Amino acid sequence: MTSVSDVARWKTIAIGTFPDVITLLAALSASGCGVGDSAAAAIARPAFTLSGVRTVVALLTVSAAELGFKGETASLRQIYERAQQLGFELAPPEIAPQLRLQYLDQPVGEFLVVGMKPIRTWTGEEVILTVANGGAGLILIGQDGRADLGIPVGSRFVFVRSLPTTPAASFDRDAPG
Repeated sequence: MTSVSDVARWKTIAIGTFPDVITLLAALSASGCGVGDSAAAAIARPAFTLSGVRTVVALLTVSAAELGFKGETASLRQIYERAQQLGFELAPPEIAPQLRLQYLDQPVGEFLVVGMKPIRTWTGEEVILTVANGGAGLILIGQDGRADLGIPVGSRFVFVRSLPTTPAASFDRDAPG
């Protein structure tokens, strides 16, 4: 792969659809989606923000190996730097819970790491979010987001091609999920 343009759009989701985190968490619960403790701790922090404007976001998935990493692991920092060099953008934090809500047919065994800036919890842990179906149900989990953390190169990441400017009205008509 030589650039983000080599990767097809994987999924389109809407963001900016919830007025606050409490309503977002209630929607996750009502949909039967679990939220792990680390994910809940990250969502509760001021660094976790919701868009005030309803917009459509095109998401891409790529593994660290597809980004060109060899061997067993690459650091989170290296993965993010390489992705950004190729034109991928880190996702705003809201992408993870919105994807969880809008990807209810996720296959069992799939774990998608959202490429995002880590959120520091009250205890000081750096957390990134993962949309997962480990077989016990749909869940949003937090994982270690330290820059030097070794990530298996087979791990799949969700990135954004570019931050959206598309009005939400076109999401309902034109954008396949």
